[in-house]
Amino acid sequence: MSDSAPRKDTRGIVDPAELLSRVRFRRHTPAPELRPYLEHYWLIDWELPEPYASHVVPHPSMNIVFQRYGALGAPAADARASAEVSGIGLGLFTQKLTEAGRVCGIQFRPGGFRPFAPAWPVSAWTGRRVPLAEVFPDAGTGAGAGAGVEAEAEAEAGHPATDPGLLSAVLSPDTDHARVAALDAFLLAHGPAPDPDADRAMELVDLVRGDRTIRKVAQLVAATGLSARSLQRLFARHVGVGPKWVILRYRIHEALERAEAADPAGGPDWAALAVELGYSDQAHLVREFTATIGVPPTAYARGVSVP
Repeated sequence: MSDSAPRKDTRGIVDPAELLSRVRFRRHTPAPELRPYLEHYWLIDWELPEPYASHVVPHPSMNIVFQRYGALGAPAADARASAEVSGIGLGLFTQKLTEAGRVCGIQFRPGGFRPFAPAWPVSAWTGRRVPLAEVFPDAGTGAGAGAGVEAEAEAEAGHPATDPGLLSAVLSPDTDHARVAALDAFLLAHGPAPDPDADRAMELVDLVRGDRTIRKVAQLVAATGLSARSLQRLFARHVGVGPKWVILRYRIHEALERAEAADPAGGPDWAALAVELGYSDQAHLVREFTATIGVPPTAYARGVSVP
């Protein structure tokens, strides 16, 4: 996976056709030294006459997100820019997009983030979005001369502000190549530090993602020879969530993808899909899908909007 081109699926995106009709979304491959640790870079630009809410069922992945928001037609210098570390989201992630904006994101492979920030277990960021400089202090700045209005506001609120030079290097270029080069430069300045446990965690998550026969933690224990307790510790330190959560999340991604591809008139055989994905029965699949997405799978397949 680390040497391949970025994946082209839309797994995890709720109603991807609608999103892609409103924004320019693309993925790019990082520098060779970074590929073992990253899924890809993801870039989004938009200009919207009306607000739009995007919905994503998060992957078990850490992200670093550089973002810039502004009014339609306003100079880039007037836009609000910031950067944050985004831990694994435990529920449906909703982002309201308005007017004009740009996002440059780094999606790490599950288990691939800690070699760049080894001081904390990855579980420290789960369910949280924190300023970039809280995790990477040298990416911050005191809100002094030239720091900008947003940096000063962040500092006054007690949040470490991101270096305006770094924000500009990532968000200002008009070419994807230049933005990717800036992201490469940022990450290469912070590692990666060799970590055999991170390598092991990435291998195990890849196993869960690629082997549909692994539907329970006990099956992962049998496949790896590690105890359930050892798996829990490894996943907490290097992935950020437990192995059971990872297994369940990839099952929801699969169910969402099947619902996207379903014929609204008929749809998939939900009972058979429940068995295939390891749910106890169809009702179990429906409960988990509805709790995560907000509507039952049959309604989603018919095009019912997410609340």
